[in-house]
Amino acid sequence: MKNFQGFGLNPALSASLERMNYTQPTPIQAQAIPLALEGRDIMGSAQTGTGKTAAFAIPVVEMLMTTDVDCALILTPTRELGKQVMDIMHQLLGPKSGVKTAFLIGGEPMGKQINALSRRPRLVVGTPGRINDHLERGNLYLEETTLLVLDETDRMLDMGFSVQLDRIFKYLPNERQTLMFSATLPKNILKLSEQYMNNPERVAVGSTTDPSKNIKQEIIRLDENSKYDELVNQLDKRSGSVIVFVKTRHNTEKLAKRLSQEGYDAEAIHGELRQSRRDRVIRDFRSQKYRILVATDVAARGIDIPHIEHVINYDLPQVAEDYIHRIGRTARAGAEGEALCLISPQDGRKWHAIEQLIDPSKKSSASVRPLGGKGRKSNSRGGAGFKGRGGRGGEGFKARVAKGENPYSNNRKKGLVKARPARDEAAQGEGRKSDRRNNEKRHSEGRYNDNRQSDNRKNERGDKRRSEGFKGRPSRDENAQAPSRKHSSGPKKPFAKGDKPKNDRYKSEGGKGGNPKGGEGFRTRPSKGGAPKGGAKKFGAKGGKPAMGKGAGKKQFAGKGHKRSAA
Repeated sequence: MKNFQGFGLNPALSASLERMNYTQPTPIQAQAIPLALEGRDIMGSAQTGTGKTAAFAIPVVEMLMTTDVDCALILTPTRELGKQVMDIMHQLLGPKSGVKTAFLIGGEPMGKQINALSRRPRLVVGTPGRINDHLERGNLYLEETTLLVLDETDRMLDMGFSVQLDRIFKYLPNERQTLMFSATLPKNILKLSEQYMNNPERVAVGSTTDPSKNIKQEIIRLDENSKYDELVNQLDKRSGSVIVFVKTRHNTEKLAKRLSQEGYDAEAIHGELRQSRRDRVIRDFRSQKYRILVATDVAARGIDIPHIEHVINYDLPQVAEDYIHRIGRTARAGAEGEALCLISPQDGRKWHAIEQLIDPSKKSSASVRPLGGKGRKSNSRGGAGFKGRGGRGGEGFKARVAKGENPYSNNRKKGLVKARPARDEAAQGEGRKSDRRNNEKRHSEGRYNDNRQSDNRKNERGDKRRSEGFKGRPSRDENAQAPSRKHSSGPKKPFAKGDKPKNDRYKSEGGKGGNPKGGEGFRTRPSKGGAPKGGAKKFGAKGGKPAMGKGAGKKQFAGKGHKRSAA
């Protein structure tokens, strides 16, 4: 397809494409747009910066302009990417389309979004988390959604949105068209497509793991402590806009602040910033108000700015696939760019994984520092030693038994421990006979008499104790009462009918069944300084204040408005 006119688009949409300088479709657009216009489900993948957004945006706008009933839902992993998608949709729709839209992302006021939904929009763009919030609150209904778009699906799954996606699919009608676009197609995406898509057409353009040929890649090996000095050196050598990627939010703020203090126009962006500040940072960077943007991976798939010329990986990404998306921020739409990696000895393994992703047949030239020694050789099962790679696997259990070795020992086969001699049954029999003869000789000579006499004395003492009874705790007398500190000893008399107990702590204040007056529950012990006015404090009672005086520091448990006693 040489131009967009061959798609047979709506005249208003064709005018918008001309206004946006969209003249010739990219390979992913040329393959995906005709299938989408036919109503087919699509699972598309292509390199970053190849026009995947327009590949689904154009069919969505065509559907909205052609009918007055159909609705579309577009899901994006990040707020920045969602905002860029919404901007493109508004440009394609034009000012006179009359199609109402709603932008639902986290970090924005719920009231503003509810007002947008009350106008019954036909196009909704948002992140899975906020979309799910509105669905659960009853603010959003998807029964009339006929077209669903998942942009950067692999990123959404990596960010943990699989649960939210499953919930959103439950609100969608079964008869719908689904367009799924991603930079990579791992197994979890294939599983998702099998579950929620209807015989999707797979559209893949180029290798999703190969960087753009317009990107010049460089690496510099150095020590970790020398990274900042080299970064400053590279910034002085290069001109144009630069994105510097680091791995943590804290280091993002720290590095941007240090660069600003040394006279560089730098700003930081990461996931912890408020949405208003993130929007301002992107807007200022897009308008070239400052030259350097220090970012985490949250911006790797959410920034589409044409004038970015350089990408510097100050820290390598934790996942090798993120390297492709990082450097894909430059060389957008056929432009040229440069990517630089600062690699320290600690980054050897990460860089090796990146090289294997880009070219599996290539042997990595990165120096990989070993994490430890060879491990303990005595570990026959191959377990890891202290900071080591583990010992060599040992022989099997049956193999040792077949060789006549002890299968539970690690050292038999190495000659470190001498094996026991084979059993001689005849010699063992003679030894047992000799032991019996020696025992009979000792008994006949009376060698065990002393021990027998000692045992007899012990038995006699035991019989005497049992006959006289053990001295110790006296037998319990049911009619006797143990002496206490306050009461004299004597038999315990039960209360006569009509008598009251002396200790009024257990007294009931009315009501049948002994429930205190003013509510159920047990009363607490009154303080020694006297009971509070109105009786002791009860659970749920509206009683008086805690007692003041000696011992009043104890906590008085109460229901409403209970107070601590004054110390």
